[in-house]
Amino acid sequence: MKKLFPAIFLLFAVAGIAQAQTMDKAIGIRITDGAELSFQNPLGNSTRAELDLGIYGNNTVLLTGIHQWVSGLQEGINWYAGLGPQVGLWNKKDNSGKHFALGIAGQVGIEYNFDAPVQISLDYRPGWMIIPTGHNYFSWFAVALGLRYRF
Repeated sequence: MKKLFPAIFLLFAVAGIAQAQTMDKAIGIRITDGAELSFQNPLGNSTRAELDLGIYGNNTVLLTGIHQWVSGLQEGINWYAGLGPQVGLWNKKDNSGKHFALGIAGQVGIEYNFDAPVQISLDYRPGWMIIPTGHNYFSWFAVALGLRYRF
């Protein structure tokens, strides 16, 4: 019995990863409290890089790079999770001007890949600004709707 449990776990893990995944390049937009230009590039069978350039409501500009692990749920439907850096210019709430910003972001989401080369996604991406020091800022509300063209 002790040997059967790891074998069953391994079987389900492999089956989850082996399900049909669409790992194409994709370009499009993410809509959140601002807008982002979004690019996805596959890195392997179940990983990809997402690079997003965003302009947000408080005149903040951020470039975010996320390394994502992707797993299929059903044909055309994937879920993903990832982590990566953010860099840009941040306009603090006290309106003291633009400041260099460096942070880290996590991401978890779900996407649907249509038969046409179109992808729609819904994700949650919280982030933590590490620099500027003394003004650490954690963003909890970071839900976005994405629309991308796959090629």
